[in-house]
Amino acid sequence: MPQPIVTPLYTPDRNSIEQSLLKRYMNWLFVKKGLYFRDYDDLWDWSVTDLEHFWESIWQFFDVQSHTPYHQVVFRPSQRDMIGVSWFSEATLNYAEHIFRHRTPQRPAILFSSELQPTVRSLSWDTLEHQVAAMATYLRNQQINVGDRVVAVLPNGPEAIVAFLATNAIGAVWSSCSPDFGTSSIVDRFQQIEPKILIVADGYSYNGRRIDKTDTARELRDELPTLQHVIWIPYLDTHSQLEGTISWRDVLDTPVPDGLTFEPVSFEHPIWVLYSSGTTGKPKAITHSVGGCLLEHLKALGLHQDVRPGERYFWYSTTGWMMWNYALGSMLVGSTLVLYDGAAGYPTLNVLWKLADEAKVTHFGGGAAYYLACLRAGLKPVDTVKLTHLRTIGSTGSPLPPEGFRWIYESIKSKVWLISLSGGTDVCSGFVGGNPLLPVYEGEIQCRLLGCKVEAFDEKAKPVRGELGEMVILEPMPSMPVYFWNDPNNDRYRKSYFEEYPGIWRHGDYIRITERNGIVIYGRSDATLNRDGVRIGTSEIYSAVESIPEVMDSLVVGLEQPGGTYFMPLFVVLKDGVTLTSELTTRIKDTLRKQFSPRHVPDAVYAIADIPYTISGKKLETPIKKILSGMDVSLATSKDTLRNPTALAHFVNFIR
Repeated sequence: MPQPIVTPLYTPDRNSIEQSLLKRYMNWLFVKKGLYFRDYDDLWDWSVTDLEHFWESIWQFFDVQSHTPYHQVVFRPSQRDMIGVSWFSEATLNYAEHIFRHRTPQRPAILFSSELQPTVRSLSWDTLEHQVAAMATYLRNQQINVGDRVVAVLPNGPEAIVAFLATNAIGAVWSSCSPDFGTSSIVDRFQQIEPKILIVADGYSYNGRRIDKTDTARELRDELPTLQHVIWIPYLDTHSQLEGTISWRDVLDTPVPDGLTFEPVSFEHPIWVLYSSGTTGKPKAITHSVGGCLLEHLKALGLHQDVRPGERYFWYSTTGWMMWNYALGSMLVGSTLVLYDGAAGYPTLNVLWKLADEAKVTHFGGGAAYYLACLRAGLKPVDTVKLTHLRTIGSTGSPLPPEGFRWIYESIKSKVWLISLSGGTDVCSGFVGGNPLLPVYEGEIQCRLLGCKVEAFDEKAKPVRGELGEMVILEPMPSMPVYFWNDPNNDRYRKSYFEEYPGIWRHGDYIRITERNGIVIYGRSDATLNRDGVRIGTSEIYSAVESIPEVMDSLVVGLEQPGGTYFMPLFVVLKDGVTLTSELTTRIKDTLRKQFSPRHVPDAVYAIADIPYTISGKKLETPIKKILSGMDVSLATSKDTLRNPTALAHFVNFIR
């Protein structure tokens, strides 16, 4: 396929290249290791063929501190399997300890604002250290030990960062959901990991509405029998206090006789549990390692986003998206973390750009959907804010189309480095992303990240260039999951990534690798919904919609549209005599919003007569997505495999 774009939107100048951490890393490799690389492609090739020396160089370049030395960089029991790979054996370390290596009174640790508190406020390193030490001491006093789980349902504020750092400091395992999740969705996640501590806020603010979550807190306490204590954060009402809980203020008032101390844990010790979308049942509890995330975040944020000490890093997120975990990793390289809690479009779409201006943000990140919303609204931040300090703009969550690239350079800043990246919850980082040495081309991600052996497979499982292919990763990475919780034989883990190509990670995206070794992503290749960068499980939608008395059956798909938009229709089969009125449509949408989140609400609801099923009883999600995207029915599915093939006609008629 010919490459349509030949003129870059942005080209780094010599000075920015020479000052970049990636260039300094290449110079360091030459001086310290005698390794010379002509260009980035040369460096990348080495990084994915000599895993041991590459990852050891990342450890050494970033001066990772281990309480005990590592014995072996990588041990792979089988060359045919990525599961079970061991990294930096016998090393003991702590993620939070590496963050506090950068504490300094000269700059704030955290800057934050919200719908409730629009003025940017700061948290000093001294205050952060005191609060983390107090909470860590409280947890230790409650006999929370290494490996115990601490979970949270919190807005995106400093309290969540403090809670994570304290949990990690004592060697416990963190997991969080944002408060816009429905109660059943939170229970499905947290029940799996049997937490001992729950930290919960009384509510949150979104689009100017104050949403109380007190009932959710009560239900969680009832549904999580392993809880020993609930810590209450009065976010909406400073005087609120749920009966039987411990107040956040009391936790922070805990005496700290020994100061902030850190528990060394093994490289592969769990750092947090993130969750899959729940497409085929309960969300999978994806467990990452302390060491894997430490190394990966140092590499990705330091080398590929060029985040430097003293800069300010912002990514619009909630505590339920892996970008929250990723963004706090910016503190590992000495950045001040900037947080915002609330809707990106309230009171106007300019709110985040004003925050970036006021907080002097160096690195601004958000979902592609946000930039496209700004574009469609005709917003031109360049006319209202200066963004003097802004050096990079990051985009992820869904593919940013060419017009999104153009809007950023025309409407935000003409001399900014746009970093489009793609990865996922699976590795809590990216596989492809930014590169300070390379130009930015419209609609194209700059490179495959170091240590990520990404290829595009054709239908014969052969790597291709310039053609659409299935995105695969051919070599293990330290930040791949150590396991899924409660998956002792790795059955769910293996089925999630290695079922299609044994021993090779299939990620589920359609991509094209260009002749420049850039990457263009065309969307998900499976049925998982991906809205605003958050994967949504279809099973969650079905459980809610089909609980409505009038609804017998349902099917939902997500369709990538021209211009980077996303259309999510919901098809429902109604009981005899029931028609799809505006009242019923509203009730369906409200049910999804209340039980799960606004992202679960479909763009439109359609009544049809029947949902197609396979003979084994599975809804035909992926083939229906292909049909609605324009693929011929005979190519999308075989009618011989269907229990009710006539049901396909409803979707063919829908297209017509």
